[in-house]
Amino acid sequence: MNFKNLTIKDIRNILTETDLEDFYHHYFEFLKEEDKKIKGFLFLNEELAYKTIKELKNKDRNLPLWGIPIAIKDNILVEGIKCTAGSKILENYTAVYDATVIKKLKQSGAIIVGKTNLDEFAMGSSTENSAFFQTLNPFDQTRVPGGSSGGSAAVVGAGLVPIALGSDTGGSIRQPAGFCGIYGLKPTYSAISRYGLIAMASSLDQIGPLAKDLDDLILVFRITRGKDELDSTSQNYVEKIKEIRKIGVPEEVFSLGLEKEVKDVFENFLEKIKEKFEIKKISLPSLPYALPTYYLIMTAEVSSNLARYDGIRYGLSYETDHLLEKYLNSRELGFGQEVKRRILLGTFVLSHGYYEAYYLKALKTRKFIYEDFQKAFKEVDLILMPTSPTLPFKLGEKTTDPLSMYLSDIFTVPINLAYLPALAFNIGWVNNLPVGAQIIGNLFEEESLFKFLKEIEIAKLTRT
Repeated sequence: MNFKNLTIKDIRNILTETDLEDFYHHYFEFLKEEDKKIKGFLFLNEELAYKTIKELKNKDRNLPLWGIPIAIKDNILVEGIKCTAGSKILENYTAVYDATVIKKLKQSGAIIVGKTNLDEFAMGSSTENSAFFQTLNPFDQTRVPGGSSGGSAAVVGAGLVPIALGSDTGGSIRQPAGFCGIYGLKPTYSAISRYGLIAMASSLDQIGPLAKDLDDLILVFRITRGKDELDSTSQNYVEKIKEIRKIGVPEEVFSLGLEKEVKDVFENFLEKIKEKFEIKKISLPSLPYALPTYYLIMTAEVSSNLARYDGIRYGLSYETDHLLEKYLNSRELGFGQEVKRRILLGTFVLSHGYYEAYYLKALKTRKFIYEDFQKAFKEVDLILMPTSPTLPFKLGEKTTDPLSMYLSDIFTVPINLAYLPALAFNIGWVNNLPVGAQIIGNLFEEESLFKFLKEIEIAKLTRT
């Protein structure tokens, strides 16, 4: 049985003629062998999967995800299995409840096959910041898969699973989706519950799906979206679908470090879609300010959110009778370099004398960025930008230069700051490396993004 590049529809067809337990017996052997090439999974979870299989035999086979394998980024809680957030400080932490998205997936019949690798606490753009090992790009094992949802993007891009969940704080679904040649959706902030997501920056974090098939991504988004009483920021989802005539392309994109090879593919794609849509050059003056604004707000929220890892309540605990020593050493041993860097930056911008100078100014700029997008949506229906200014970069190429790494997010962070939905997709290849773009809608306009991709007829991006 060939398990590679299967869609949800393919698996449903197979399961009409194949016993579910027999399918997964062979499927797990396939996953173990194929994942050696890319190291996308932190761990597989056969025990949980077979428990679910037994339960599914007594459930309605018409459930939308009945028997479908799904991979979960390891910062989303799944009851009874480890959730490390890619960090030594949570290396032995076992989740005691399901995240709301996990409950919804289980109720729909999905089988969680494993947890995927990520940059520690979702802080990174390459999955090189994982405390455990590096994940590799499925198209070139000398290059990164992107981050922080690099594990999820890699296992989908390599055709190991049809669907995976990731989280996106400043591009962590879209940038790796672009680097791995797949679809990745960052939904409107509040469209999907964050209950059970290990927080990085609470006003920016959003859970979303990654898939090789657009229909699969749409299905999982529709299952997981909606109001959750356990997340006060979540909202009832009301679909908004508009007529799509004008696509805006911000002129600032071309002056923000866009590599020539990426620029050429992007411009070629614009030429192709001119037959169906009017392409309008627009201006987003706030775009150059998005990256510093993001890194001020995000690090401030990181500083607050990660204060809970104190060596006392859960996670790694340094053995000593002295309370302060326990606290300091647990964090010193448990956190990696990038996490420490962001905690220090965030603590600094929140400190006395700097709060007004940095943090409050960043909040005002965030409002300016939001208003900038709202102004643009009065001129155009959707906005199109690259997901990254570069091709997937070499392993180790940017690890010694944090600023260079941060610049990987220059086209993705504005979307999180403005609370908007954006869908990453493949627009071409350069030397067998994928090039991604993102289509951006106004609040709760995910269905318009899907409609756009359906209309340009690139709904199938499977690649063997």
